Amino acid sequence: MQRAIYSKLAAASLALACLPSFAQSLMPSWDEYQDVRAKGISVWQLNIENDSLLLNNKDGFYTSGVQLGQRSVLNTQDKSTSYGWRIGQELYTASDTKLRPSQLSPRDHPYAGWLFGGVYKETADASGSSVRLGLDLGCLGPCAAGDWSQTHLHRLLHQPLPQGWSTQLGNEWGAVLYGEWSPLRWAPAASLDLTPVVKGRFGNIFTDASLGLTARAGKLNALPEQPANYVFFKAEAKAVAYNATIQGGYFANEHTLVDPKRGVGEIELGYVWRGDSYGVNASIVRRSNEIRQLTNGEGAQNFAKILFFYTM
Repeated sequence: MQRAIYSKLAAASLALACLPSFAQSLMPSWDEYQDVRAKGISVWQLNIENDSLLLNNKDGFYTSGVQLGQRSVLNTQDKSTSYGWRIGQELYTASDTKLRPSQLSPRDHPYAGWLFGGVYKETADASGSSVRLGLDLGCLGPCAAGDWSQTHLHRLLHQPLPQGWSTQLGNEWGAVLYGEWSPLRWAPAASLDLTPVVKGRFGNIFTDASLGLTARAGKLNALPEQPANYVFFKAEAKAVAYNATIQGGYFANEHTLVDPKRGVGEIELGYVWRGDSYGVNASIVRRSNEIRQLTNGEGAQNFAKILFFYTM
């Protein structure tokens, strides 16, 4: 059953790069990349996601995500073309990092780290249509240095040290192809718009597909790097075929005692300010339970996100 779902979502994810309406503009081109690098601007981005940012003394499940990236962006009057790279680390733990291995429930989330780097291309136009295609390569397990990262961070912040990293999932090299497509933007007013989005990931670490909707209100930008000042709300529903941070590496033949839920929901409420050179995006995320063996009350999670932008 899992293999059948995996195959279907793999085909759906790959189809994101094959839809006729934008396939030509999506495919990377060396000549285009050189043109964007030579004529465009450079945007650096630091993305921090952590449940500790909520100051609620809870630390567990998806507990930390850090990404550093840079993209070259060429804007015309009604279109934006970007080529970028990113490196990141994501940490997943049991529901409470203070629990020792002997105290962990077999139904709890496994400890896992995902360390990755990747490249992507993104195009957007002023009508709200956009498409992104990227590839991440990395490793899951002790090679991701999750134990070292979380332990040193907790020492720096004088927080209780995590106790369960000795139980983390084993090593596996990973590749994840991902795509994202927004067909249009609805603008019922100058200061309000709605944008639907289709997303997909395919790989031995994550394979899933999702539908989402973003609502923005305030001083809106038509293209991503333009000045803006607005609040936003996002809602997303995801169908999950494989999640190695719960099930273990796909090729490692590692069997955990928990399974991912096939349907996961997420909502996000936040604020964006973008100036000519600097920008910030701050938000709070509520994600539904991702583990089938846990109740929704046990498995639901909250975390905060902060993104910093610097344009050169």
